[in-house]
Amino acid sequence: MTTTEKIANAKKRIDELERLIKYWNDSDHDEQKIVNFTRNIENKYA
Repeated sequence: MTTTEKIANAKKRIDELERLIKYWNDSDHDEQKIVNFTRNIENKYA
């Protein structure tokens, strides 16, 4: 991969991150922005 390709890919990632930051900071979105992950907790006994 050439340096030019690496720079182009980095710019794409930066643009994606900026869009995500703008979305999360946008006060027009009133819906709850919480992602619920289910966790499996195993009780291990010695």
